[in-house]
Amino acid sequence: MKLIPKVVHTIRFKQFSLQTEKNYVHWIKRFIRFHNYRHPSEMKEQEIIEFLTHLANMKKVSASTQNQALNAIVFLYRQVLDIDLGDFSSFARAKKPKLLPIVLSKDEVIAILHNLEGVPFLMTALLYGAGLRLHEVLRLRVKDIDFKRNLIFIRQSKGKKDRVVPFPRLIQDQLRLHLSSVKKIHETDMKDGLGEVYIPEALSRKYPNAKYSWYWKFIFPSYKYSKDPRSGTIRRHHKHQSYLIRHIRAAADTAGISKRLTAHTFRHSFATHLLEDGKDIRTVQQLLGHDNIQTTMIYTHVAEHGAAKVSPLDSLALNSLSKQTQETDTQRTVAAHVLQPEEHLPLWKKLLSKLTSRFTYTPNLQEAKR
Repeated sequence: MKLIPKVVHTIRFKQFSLQTEKNYVHWIKRFIRFHNYRHPSEMKEQEIIEFLTHLANMKKVSASTQNQALNAIVFLYRQVLDIDLGDFSSFARAKKPKLLPIVLSKDEVIAILHNLEGVPFLMTALLYGAGLRLHEVLRLRVKDIDFKRNLIFIRQSKGKKDRVVPFPRLIQDQLRLHLSSVKKIHETDMKDGLGEVYIPEALSRKYPNAKYSWYWKFIFPSYKYSKDPRSGTIRRHHKHQSYLIRHIRAAADTAGISKRLTAHTFRHSFATHLLEDGKDIRTVQQLLGHDNIQTTMIYTHVAEHGAAKVSPLDSLALNSLSKQTQETDTQRTVAAHVLQPEEHLPLWKKLLSKLTSRFTYTPNLQEAKR
């Protein structure tokens, strides 16, 4: 058997995902091309070091991309070629930046949801309302929703783990209507002889009729049939991830939100808003499905109670205001000072004019009270 077909056969035997299969095959081919199409069995640790160092120093790939290439090469040698490698840890490693997640405010979430409707609205509401990953929303099946207990069951997600998350009550009626439409599609597919849906291979052998069952159908099916790249079966799969990403970006543009958004931004916002509302971090960890609480701790750095709510620059105005109102003890006088900064805060006005002439600032009464 040739090398690449052997790699594919081994990956499928070990029941890796289709995406993992594509990624591993891609990096193995790049590794072979980098060394002028030499067979990997002829190459050892030094060639691996050269390739990984090239990715970091010349291609400037991220740390996660380099790790993906490393995992593919290790899989090739250990699982496919059955070759034990020596020490090759001396390769140059890509630097892993310490990035904070991009988080939407609650008002921004409302604005985006307001500009969505139909299926994109339901999918985005689940991203934010249940803290789901994009692929978890796409792979939801009818059987995973428990309307009576207000729960959603996430099956075999990242790390092959199951978990339970709350089902937002706000969208339950809309989801019921959506499912009634999906069931009509299912009935039409069954009449056309194309009612089969993908289920894991082991379950398909154990329950041969499950693939035709309504309860195994995807909640968000594609509008067209597609050919399974592994089995060659023609059937209706779930929607492609680009469908939702396109609608989210359009809704954000309409709402005037300039942040760099992905579908995962709503999961970040879900976790951050729960912490801001006083939820225990262990609870948030369980809802997100994190193994390590350190992964969840990143959201404490972007939650409002984890950072100063008032900039020192803004506090200059408040301090100036406080000094000028020491001789009065009435809120009416404080309000008068706040609402007329030009009259009472000449120093503040001069400082602002130095920084920029395009922006104006009106101190907030609630901030002044604090």
